[in-house]
Amino acid sequence: MTQKAKKGASKPRQFEAQVSQLLQLLAGALYKNKEIFFRELISNASDAADKLRFKSLSESETTELESELKIVITADAANQTLTIADNGIGMNETDLIENLGTIARSGTKEFLSQLSQTQAKDSQLIGQFGVGFYSAFVVSKSVEVLTRKAGESQGYRWTSNGTDAYEIEPCDVEQCGTQVILHLKDEEKEFLETWRIREIVRRYSDHIALPICLMEEKVPEADAATDVSDASDDAASEAAIKDADADAEKAADAAPVLEEVVINEAQALWRKPKKTIESKQYIGLYQHIAHDPEEPLCWAHHHVEGKLSYISLLYIPEHRPFDLWSREHRSGLKLYVQRVFIMDDAEQFLPMYLRFVKGVIDSSDLPLNVSREVLQETPHTVIMKNACIKRVLDMLTDLAKDQPERYQTFWDNFGAVLKEGPSEDPSNKERLMELYRFNSTTCEKDQQTVSLEAYIERMKPKQKKIYYCTADSYSACQSSPHLEVFKANDIEVLCLFDRIDEWLISHVSNYKDHEFQSVARGDLDFLKEDSEDKSSDVEAKKETEAASELEPLLKRIEEALSGQVQSVKPSRRLTDSVACLVVGDNEMSTHLQRILKEAGQAVPPSKPILEINPDHPMITRLKKETSEDQFSAWSQILFDQATLSEGGQLVDAARYVRNIDQLLRELSVSEA
Repeated sequence: MTQKAKKGASKPRQFEAQVSQLLQLLAGALYKNKEIFFRELISNASDAADKLRFKSLSESETTELESELKIVITADAANQTLTIADNGIGMNETDLIENLGTIARSGTKEFLSQLSQTQAKDSQLIGQFGVGFYSAFVVSKSVEVLTRKAGESQGYRWTSNGTDAYEIEPCDVEQCGTQVILHLKDEEKEFLETWRIREIVRRYSDHIALPICLMEEKVPEADAATDVSDASDDAASEAAIKDADADAEKAADAAPVLEEVVINEAQALWRKPKKTIESKQYIGLYQHIAHDPEEPLCWAHHHVEGKLSYISLLYIPEHRPFDLWSREHRSGLKLYVQRVFIMDDAEQFLPMYLRFVKGVIDSSDLPLNVSREVLQETPHTVIMKNACIKRVLDMLTDLAKDQPERYQTFWDNFGAVLKEGPSEDPSNKERLMELYRFNSTTCEKDQQTVSLEAYIERMKPKQKKIYYCTADSYSACQSSPHLEVFKANDIEVLCLFDRIDEWLISHVSNYKDHEFQSVARGDLDFLKEDSEDKSSDVEAKKETEAASELEPLLKRIEEALSGQVQSVKPSRRLTDSVACLVVGDNEMSTHLQRILKEAGQAVPPSKPILEINPDHPMITRLKKETSEDQFSAWSQILFDQATLSEGGQLVDAARYVRNIDQLLRELSVSEA
């Protein structure tokens, strides 16, 4: 590329404030491996080439793709500059401002906070936050970008010293594409060494499917040997030697002749036979396509031939990206058709609950002018999607079976996402259920480690259902009054405190003939069966008499809480607490109601059932209360306490405080 700057056309511009902070942090040389900047800039150049290739196929008016797409690296020791150039899509002024003047992806503040708090681990963050270009300032005192966008005639020069401002000025650029010129710091001259550049490219970018060329000095061919065996030619020989010496002196004074030397294999890794690929090559490709410096948890590489021919290479990351739950999160596989890049984030080959999966899919059967709309309607896509889902689930199943500790790492990061599966992909519900892990009353901390298979193995002999409790947190779940009778009977209960859990349970009513049963919903069957087994006729008569004696109290409480409860019943769930709230078998749980209200959703009106513990001292005291006002206050306290124990919010918190104050005053007076 050549350029002619137009004087007076440049205009200083301020970086986005958060970019300025970022550059200050990068200037502190926080990276453990400085050469990471090479990988990021080469990856950007590769993406630019892929975009131009696709544009040339999808837009007939695009004529820029006239030469072979490639990346060229030039090291100029005399000027202490390193240039990484591509003949890809290029940028215009707007692109330069958006891509190099701001951090275009979400999560900027989170990135900055993590980077400043974990300076020793900063290289683990590079790429995950879309800040790859800025890594150039780790080794550079200033950076210059020369670029022209395909289909446009005007080129631009972007310059910055990596502090708080940058400049953009028009210039003439012969060819579309981008040159990133790094003016290296004095202590970073190692990146101008040919051997160092080759080493870095082979380590990080050997798999890239286009040539990466290094400009090296051309070695002149040796002159033909002069035959001096014949004495009669001595004079001619001496003249030839003198001429050769003179030519050598001229060559030494002239600038060296450079030539492009390809230093990578320039072959798509996924198209190679699996037996010829080393683990470090798979890892390198993952780091390139996922912009993740860490190694993947596992991967699966498949070549499919027959009526439908394609190659898939799927990776499961070890760490959760910062924007996994963001609406702007980009997911999907890199799509190639006959080795031609088509789409960067093809979402059609994996469902949303597998959005954390990275990888490549290369088909020989999809049309080259494929678009998102056509892709969704292609029958081949459905077949490939089902195959990709199967392979991901196979990977996870094998990981859970063979390496449970590594699977636990996966679950801690992506378990909540995987729980979206049954609603989106009912056909794989059983397979997904086998992969799920939950917390339970047998766990000593909030980590989800219990599989449904393990739960079923520990079920009591006559237990038919899988019991679960939902709450907003681990501690709230473990201290729920609904668990008291289960703990007393040593029955394990699953503790569900992920916000997705209620949605999950609504789509998986049973697992291997065992129905899911909420501890806060309806009657508990095991208590009925236990009562039938153990109660004699005399004991049954006593229970009936006790219930009839309690009936007037239940009606009084129900009248005092009119409009707030559906009914009031004696509880067999409680052993220590005074009261709890339950819902009917076909009603929405109070926990789900709260989640929907917080999300701004309309919730159908419903009233809970208040269950009281007949043996609790407070109920004994309530039986003796003659003042209707006092009785109403005590009843309201029962209801409010039951609401709070579930993690709910009181409609009238001030009323609850007044009632408690009144109760304490009464108790203090009676004791005096």
